[in-house]
Amino acid sequence: MSGLGTTDGPVLACGEVRTCLLPTRDAVDERAAEQLLRLRADERVRLSRRPNRHAVSPDVLTGVDCRLPTATGTRIRAVGTVTARAGLVEGRVLQSTAYFSAPADGPDRRQPWGYYLVRPGCLVPVGRLAEKSVTEGFLAGHQQGDLDVGSIAESLLARISRRHQLLDYDTPLTTADTSLRWTASPAGDGEEASLHFTEAGDGLRIVELRLPRGTEPAAAAELCEDLALHDWLLTTVADKLDGLRLGSADGTAALKVLRPLVDHLLHLWMPQARVDRALHSPWEELEKYPGFSRQWNTLAQRIRDQLAVQNLTRREALTTP
Repeated sequence: MSGLGTTDGPVLACGEVRTCLLPTRDAVDERAAEQLLRLRADERVRLSRRPNRHAVSPDVLTGVDCRLPTATGTRIRAVGTVTARAGLVEGRVLQSTAYFSAPADGPDRRQPWGYYLVRPGCLVPVGRLAEKSVTEGFLAGHQQGDLDVGSIAESLLARISRRHQLLDYDTPLTTADTSLRWTASPAGDGEEASLHFTEAGDGLRIVELRLPRGTEPAAAAELCEDLALHDWLLTTVADKLDGLRLGSADGTAALKVLRPLVDHLLHLWMPQARVDRALHSPWEELEKYPGFSRQWNTLAQRIRDQLAVQNLTRREALTTP
C-alpha cells in the first residue's frame, strides 16, 4: 500500500504513543538496549548513534477483527493488523507505539486472513470508511467493544519493562507516563501540512495531523514519537521545577531534584532528529506556539543558573572565616 491520499493508498492513519522513563538507575548501554528491544528472533533491532543513541525494535503485528471508534456511533467493522514497536532514546527514555492505516473502502464481506496479512499495519473496513467520524471518534477515545490501540502500546511497554534481568527498577527520579493519541490524513490540494496539538489532561495529548499526500504511515508515526518524546521531557522537567524551594539554607533539597535532571534528561532535547524532512513544517508550528524549544531552553537555563548559584554559595561558605 502506498502513502496517504494516493490512488491505492490509505486515507487515514491512527495511533498512540506511550512514553516513560526506563525503570533503572542508569541509562542502559547499546548491548542492553538491543536485548530489551529484541521482540522477534527473525529481525534485528535497529541501532543508530547519530545525532544521539537510538534503538528501535522490529515491528510486531497484532491481528484484529473489531469495530472502529466513531463519533456518530456508526458501526464500522475493520479487519487486519495493527503495527506496534518500541524505541529507546539514549538508553534512558522508553517509548511504545501502536498504529494502523485504513483505506477509503474495502470488500463488502470479510475475506480470508491471507487477504489482510499481505497488507501489514492496515485495517480494511468491511464496506465504506466514514473517515471524518472515525477520526473524531478515535481522538475522543474508544468505547467498549471498539478497537483500543492504546492497550496494544501499553502491553508492549509492559512486556519490555518486565525484563527483570536487565532492569533494577531503581529510577533516579519519579516521573509520570504520558500518552499521545494521533490521527493523520492527507492535506487537500493547495493545503499546507498542519498539526493541531491539545493537552487533554491526565497525561493524554491529542494530535490531529494533515500531511502531504504520499506520506507513509510509518513516517507519520515517527513524527508523533518525536512529538511525544519532547512533550514528555517538557512535562517532566516543568513538573519537577514546579514548587521547588530553591532558597533553602544549604540547597540540598534542590540539588536532589536538579542533579538527576542534568544527568539524565537535559541532553535528550533534539527535536526533528529523526523526522522525515517533508514533515518538518508541523513541528515548526509547535515552535511558534506554544513554543516547545523556547520553553525548554528557559527551563534548562533556570536549572543551570540554580546549580551555579548553589556552587557559588558553597564556595562562599567554605571561604568565610
